[in-house]
Amino acid sequence: MNLRIKEFAVNMDVGSKGIEFEVREPSDDKHLGDIFIAKGGITWCQGRTRKENGKTVSWNTFIQWMEGRKKG
Repeated sequence: MNLRIKEFAVNMDVGSKGIEFEVREPSDDKHLGDIFIAKGGITWCQGRTRKENGKTVSWNTFIQWMEGRKKG
């Protein structure tokens, strides 16, 4: 995947608004969606979905998924 930072505040701490990454297919540069990394969790927005309509998971849920303790 190709990732681009779309918005980045220069602060050392990630604020509540977070950081937005644009995700593109490496072969044809097709826009797949955006991912927001913030204090409250991670939000995936498929295609042109707005952040408010994206799918959000808390950090605890994300960590459980990555460690294989939760499926889904």
